[in-house]
Amino acid sequence: KFMAQLFAAVKPGGVVAVVDHVSAAGTGISVIDALHRIDPEFVRAEFKRSGFVFDGESDLLRNPADARTLRVFESDIRGHTDQFVLRFRKPA
Repeated sequence: KFMAQLFAAVKPGGVVAVVDHVSAAGTGISVIDALHRIDPEFVRAEFKRSGFVFDGESDLLRNPADARTLRVFESDIRGHTDQFVLRFRKPA
């Protein structure tokens, strides 16, 4: 329901950026509550299913040293998590 509302709210040609903490590949949304992380491939699939087109990404916030197993608020990783930045566009 949220994605349908977001799609309706964005003007044709408009852009949505998503920044979040990376979870292990294949976890989907299963660790959101426990680790406050999400699989970027799940995010891509949800936006595509909702009608958005993938429009780019940035590695600016990536940290390959993050094992992606700790809750993002843990002192050992806070401020140093592996994060993704994805950009989606609503077709014109």
